[in-house]
Amino acid sequence: MNLIIARALYSLFTLYMIAILLRWLGPWIELDFDSRRLRWIAEITDPLVNRIRRLLPSMGPMDFGPLAAIFAVWVVRQILTQMVSRMA
Repeated sequence: MNLIIARALYSLFTLYMIAILLRWLGPWIELDFDSRRLRWIAEITDPLVNRIRRLLPSMGPMDFGPLAAIFAVWVVRQILTQMVSRMA
């Protein structure tokens, strides 16, 4: 049962990382996040990315907030899935 929960967590965190990537790359591939179909991506990713942007020092036009958010989600995903899979 724990393996199923660990895989579900792994998948959810992976989908969240993909959503962050879509939000970051969206302007380059001309995605409209103001449309009804894609608005939810901005709504779920912006709170985390904006918090991380406030923590990072300003680097001019370079935005490392999404990359740092993906890395943070990846670390949390690794820790949580390891903890859940090791529980007996």
